[in-house]
Amino acid sequence: MLDLNENPPHLVTSDGLFTEYAGFQTGINGAYSEIRNELNGAGMPFQVFVNGTDNMTPNYLSNFGVIASQWGDVNNPENSDLRNTFDWLYGIINAANTMIDRAEGENVDWSGGPGNDIGNKNSVVAEAKAIRAWAYRHLTYLWGDVPLSLVEAAGSSIKTDWERTPVNEVREQIIADLLFAEEYIPVEPTPGRMSKGAVQHFLAEMYLVIDDPEKSLHWADQVVNNPAYQLVTQRYGIYMDQPGVPFMDMFYEGNKNREEGNTEALWVWQYGFQLIGGGTNPRTRAMHLGRYMDIVIDGVQPLQITFDRGGRGKAYTAPTQWFMNSYETQDDRFSNYAIRKYFILKNAEENAPFSADRLPPGYSYGDTIKLNWNEPLTHNNWEVDDWPYSRKFEGSIPDNVASDFNYDDYIALRLADTYLLKAEAEFKLGNLVAAAETINIVRRRSNASEVTAGDINLDFILDERSRELFNEEYRRYTLLRTGKWLERTKAYNLFGGERIRERDTLFPIPQAVIDANLDSKMPQNPGW
Repeated sequence: MLDLNENPPHLVTSDGLFTEYAGFQTGINGAYSEIRNELNGAGMPFQVFVNGTDNMTPNYLSNFGVIASQWGDVNNPENSDLRNTFDWLYGIINAANTMIDRAEGENVDWSGGPGNDIGNKNSVVAEAKAIRAWAYRHLTYLWGDVPLSLVEAAGSSIKTDWERTPVNEVREQIIADLLFAEEYIPVEPTPGRMSKGAVQHFLAEMYLVIDDPEKSLHWADQVVNNPAYQLVTQRYGIYMDQPGVPFMDMFYEGNKNREEGNTEALWVWQYGFQLIGGGTNPRTRAMHLGRYMDIVIDGVQPLQITFDRGGRGKAYTAPTQWFMNSYETQDDRFSNYAIRKYFILKNAEENAPFSADRLPPGYSYGDTIKLNWNEPLTHNNWEVDDWPYSRKFEGSIPDNVASDFNYDDYIALRLADTYLLKAEAEFKLGNLVAAAETINIVRRRSNASEVTAGDINLDFILDERSRELFNEEYRRYTLLRTGKWLERTKAYNLFGGERIRERDTLFPIPQAVIDANLDSKMPQNPGW
């Protein structure tokens, strides 16, 4: 007899999954997997958050890099990268909403977790609310007023008459979600998940956004005063016996996670090559490393792609000339361990198992090839192969160093960022002495000179965030939060910055979203 099973076991549905604690854990893992898609593919959303700012510019053009270099008409409601980012974030929100709603089911079996039934439920809801807050944080920075959905999209809750909720109300919800999450998310989370410190950090940032520096300082202090979280100030880990600096040890694969010695980590995304759940198409290295292999000297391309050099780069982003000139020479964050400024030509033994570098006329093995930022990247000077770059994302598949993809774990948030949020709150409260000392805690680690209260202003804090967090912080958000994106990008980014306008502080709502809202006219952002 034919058995027609209405609930085939190979199909996972919300009704079947969210009936027990283990099912919710699977759902949370799925949501974190979606978050990692920030770093995936040529249209990776991360570019939208960091490129086209004071410290980062395109070099070669890819996807969002076209907007970041051109602005004007190419920044428009039909842009697929912007639409994909919008849809991706709301997909994460719906996943979180589904778990929050389903957690209220009367027949959920909450056993199997580390606590009692109430504790296990609260931990699940806390994770989901932290994830929802994370996604809405992105949306408010990128588009301002956005539809605020707090329930699972199913049945009658599927709408075609959305209204854009004022950004301040959305941020109130972000803070409410984070406050709940902070109570239940642990200091030491499962690898890949937000820690309590990460949630507290986001609270400190959101209170700065709404201009409440006292509460911001409170939450920043909760992080920096927690003995579990410490800046990395000494060499450690897999390369500690090789030349280097403490600042860079945390960025080497095998050193990134807390269990690997990274006391500074607040949130580390997990990847693994050819592992189920190990991630798909992460392109951080290809996006940010320079095209050193294409450097030509007297008709010779000398440099081989090797594992030690981090694999193949595509230079879709690059530091601006201003950024390169913003460091003191003795600052470890400006050393060649942190920013690639030169290469040493290597013979076959030194490059093994890869081929020897090719020698241009007059060169010998052991000679130096210096990178060059004497002329800024501009519309008349781009696709520059000997441009310097950050080494934070070096890393490749050992057996395929030319691959676009790298599966190294990724530090999404670390303690130095929190210290600099704390300094910003202290500055806004008028305590310049305290702000200077907080900044000095970060600077001492890298042998930068001490600063005093007289040095502290908003631009200096932004400069310091750039020096410490380049290629990490969502720089666009930082500059928008402080009202400085337009001013500083125009001043320091000469490959696109001169073309931005006031309207570009927010992106256009994707036209497909407006068109799908059949029963209510959704207003577009000003200027489109």
